[in-house]
This record gives sequence, C-alpha cells and structure tokens, in this order.
Amino acid sequence: MTDIAQRFREFKMPDVGEGLTEAEILKWYVKPGDTVTDGQVVCEVETAKAAVELPIPFDGVVHEIRFPEGETVDVGTAIISVDTTPGAPDEAPAAAPAAAVAEPAPEPPAEPVKRQAVLVGYGVSQSSTVRRPRKAAGAVPAQPEDRAAGRPKAPSKGRTQPELNGHGAGGATGLAGLTGDRPLAKPPVRKLAKDLGIDLNAVVPSGRDGTITREDVHAALAPAPAPEPAVAAAPAVVPVAGAVAPAVAEPGARETRTPIKGVRKATAQAMVASAFTAPHVTEFVTFDITRTMKLVQELKLDPAFAGRKVSPLLLVAKALLVAIRRNPEVNAAWDEAGQEIVRKDYVNLGIAAATPRGLIVPNIKDAGAKTLPELATALGELVATAREGKTSPAQMQGGTVTITNVGVFGVDTGTPILNPGESAILAFGAVKDLPWVHKGKVKARKVTTLALSFDHRVVDGELGSKVLADVAAILEQPKRLLTWA
Repeated sequence: MTDIAQRFREFKMPDVGEGLTEAEILKWYVKPGDTVTDGQVVCEVETAKAAVELPIPFDGVVHEIRFPEGETVDVGTAIISVDTTPGAPDEAPAAAPAAAVAEPAPEPPAEPVKRQAVLVGYGVSQSSTVRRPRKAAGAVPAQPEDRAAGRPKAPSKGRTQPELNGHGAGGATGLAGLTGDRPLAKPPVRKLAKDLGIDLNAVVPSGRDGTITREDVHAALAPAPAPEPAVAAAPAVVPVAGAVAPAVAEPGARETRTPIKGVRKATAQAMVASAFTAPHVTEFVTFDITRTMKLVQELKLDPAFAGRKVSPLLLVAKALLVAIRRNPEVNAAWDEAGQEIVRKDYVNLGIAAATPRGLIVPNIKDAGAKTLPELATALGELVATAREGKTSPAQMQGGTVTITNVGVFGVDTGTPILNPGESAILAFGAVKDLPWVHKGKVKARKVTTLALSFDHRVVDGELGSKVLADVAAILEQPKRLLTWA
C-alpha cells in the first residue's frame, strides 16, 4: 500500500488566500490520461476572493479527476490524482467493488484513508479532521475470514454499496445500513437543503445512482401550481372568435435562482459584517469640478502620460491621497481584539471593481508614494486585471482606504459601505453640466458630488469633514495638488 500511495499522488485543494475554507472548480485544463509536469496549471478555481489557476507540484499522468467543474470543494480535499510512475505494473488504488465498505471501528482511523471506491463526484476522506465522524449505527461488520482476505464483507443485499459523502466506514458512517433511511446527496447539496428548510427525504432524486442534485432541491422548493381561480385573475383579454386563450405560466416558472457562492458570497458576508459592526456615517459635498476635467484633457496630451490612461478617477485618487497626507488619522483601522486604533503609515488604495463574478476591491500598494504617472499605470493595470478576472487574492488584501466610482453608471452619489478592516470609503458620482454660480454669474459648469462614509469609532465628524472638504477643494482647484502635496 505504501508503494501505491507513493505512485498515485493526490493533489489537494490548497488555501490560496488567507483562511479560505473552500473554492469552486471553474475549469479543468487536463483530463485522465494527460501527461502533467511540475508547475503545470491543471485547473482554475474561484475562491471567496478571486479566480486562481492551480499548478500541480509533481510530474506524471492524470489518473483521476475527483470533482467536476462547478463543484465547490473544501480546502484540503484531494481534487486530482496522478500516476507518478506510468507504465509500472497496474496497481491502481481503485479497489475492487467489495472494498467500498470498510469494517466499522469504535474510533476514527489515525491514518488517512487510502484510495477506495467512492460515490461519483466525491474524494476520499483524507484524515479524521476533514469531516466529523459519525457513529456507524447499523453498519454491517466484516467477518474474520473477510478481514484475513483483506476486504470487508458485502452488505446483506448481496451487492456492494458505494461510500457515502467521501467517508470510509472506519470511524465514519458508510452507506451500509443507511441506504433505506438516508438519501444520497453531496455535502453542498445537504447544506443547501438545510439552509432552505428542505427535507431531503421528500426530494425526488434525478442524479446518477439516485443522488439528489441542487436542481432537485430547488425543484422541491418551487411553489405548487396556482389554484384554478388564479387563472381568472389574469389580465383581461378581449375575446376573439376562434382565438386560443394564452397560457398562464405557473408561479416560479419566471424566476431564475443563482447559487450564492464565490466572490458574491464573500462580498455579501463582508458587507453584512461591516454594516452591522462599524457605525457608518456618510457626508456629502457637491462642487464645481470643471478645472479638473480640463486638466484631464491636458494630461492626455502630455508625453509623460503616453501609453497611460488618464481619467477623472486618477485625479480623484490623487486628491484623496493628498487629503490623507494632510489628515493621516483617517487612514486607520479599529482593532477589536486589541482594543486599539491602528493608524497606517502607508496607503493601500482600494478601487471597487464590478466583475461578472461580483464586486471585488483590489488595491494599489503604497499608492501614496507614487507619482501621478506611476499612479496612472498602477490604476490601469488594476482595472484591466480585474476585468479579465485575473485578480489574485494578494491584490485584495491589506487595503486601507477605498474609492468606488458610481459615476460611471450615471449615478449622482450613494452611501457606500466600508470595506472590512478599513475606516473610510469615498464614492465619486457622475459629472454633469449644471447651472452654477461662477465668478458672480450663473454658468453651465461641470458639477459632481462626493460621498465619504467612515467608521465613527475611528473617524469623528470633524476629521471626516476635513478629509471630504480637502478632496473637493483639490478637485475644484487642482493646482492644490502642487501646493498641498
């Protein structure tokens, strides 16, 4: 068994971020039989923070893909096995069918369970810490002669049952004795059913070998067809001789349900935690940004910005960095465990970016130390990487203050929620032509609104007002970028 374990090596789902517990497999780049080399990317996964490509750390031939695309897998679970000595005598770890049920034991096995026949879509439990062991009530014990032969006795029904949920029977609950009581479903599906209040025993399975799928759970949740009187309540239609009455769609048929996972799930959890942990205060200022808009056009023609994107957001970012330099106390965080306010002497400037997978907030490291051309380059690279879905977890860690540009959607302003671990976020609204008093006369000017949300435990009203007023003053008179910097 030791030789087999060394030959068929398993690659486990790594923690590609800090403290992540699971990841969804987005795409496999290899299939069974493909040759792989150390460092070769074999799949792309989506964590709660970003999409990441995973390289495999050894050479060989792909023996088995443990999970299909779209499956969410716990960190530490084997997702692929590789034959590192192809061509050797065939001793594949896939055991004979009779090995699907192991002998029950009073305690969980001390060593990881080796390769066994498993339910489609499941990996083998790697250690007793991956899943909490259950009592093997009703499991069929192996006979002495079966143990001597190195395989457990098959269930009394005369056929081998597959392992349940990736657990062996030694210290974990196998299928034997449970097939009549416990429906087959993967852990994510069980969790979904639990969250939705669905009894799996009442769900009709449609998956392979009678496995309950996510679609089965959602189908069980869908409301029953509308009662007959509801047809009469449909919008009135003028009858036409010989016309066929329009069909009335069943309730729920015009609904689309999207599982909450990955980036969107993490964003939701973070926003709820932030909104109900930090006391938010939001202040607003509306001002004339005409001079900054003219400066943007001039910088686009400046040779120093050749090949770089110059936008109003660039100057808003620079203005905020100058305001932070003048009011450094705003660049801080609340440490609940230590009961301290931690002021940062560096600025990792987060830029909220909308992507197909949800809202992410990568940040520009040490943004306050960059020149304006350097900041333009960093901002352009950050936005391009986010749109391509290639933002790494490291690029989203350690932010200190954030800008969200709602103006690109034509929105005047908003009340942004703080990024967790930060104490301030600035919303940049749409720039519009509005009548404005300029030099004693009403003229059409470029006008915008900024909104600053801050954690009132760290930032009081005076400090927040100073920061917001400084940003507006710089954008109203951009020459202050020189005099105040």
